[in-house]
Amino acid sequence: MDFGRRWARDGRRILGPSKTWSGFWMGTLFPLPFGLLEQWLIMIAPPPWKLVPAFSNSLLGAVPVILLLSGGALCGDALGSFFKRRRNIPSGSRALLLDQLGFVLLPVTVGLLAFPGVFWAAFGSLEALAWLLVFTLGLHVAFNYIGYWTGLKKVPW
Repeated sequence: MDFGRRWARDGRRILGPSKTWSGFWMGTLFPLPFGLLEQWLIMIAPPPWKLVPAFSNSLLGAVPVILLLSGGALCGDALGSFFKRRRNIPSGSRALLLDQLGFVLLPVTVGLLAFPGVFWAAFGSLEALAWLLVFTLGLHVAFNYIGYWTGLKKVPW
């Protein structure tokens, strides 16, 4: 994503070689059908089963929120890589919390500003944010290990 450019202040890569545009676009667009499925299931669920609010009143209206969540997560990941490079942490190295928090904090923060009705309903409490952080940390670790075991990732983090 950084086209091999280096940060002028320290001479290190801006993001590193593991951040690619193809990965960004695949990671942003691949979740779209799953987000639409989730939206549809929320829309047809009986009221007692609606544990989370819908992204919108329609499937089409949910698209911007889904893209914000998936693309925002990857932007947060790239921001984490930027900070890792500034701290002289090599690309692909583990940095607990820095590797995970951007996935949550950036899209939720932007979502609170861009879609306040949806995001305040979903993430407007400390309990909701705590659950989101727990699930994100757990799923991030689980999917990284799955990627490693299937040969899609070089390291299990």
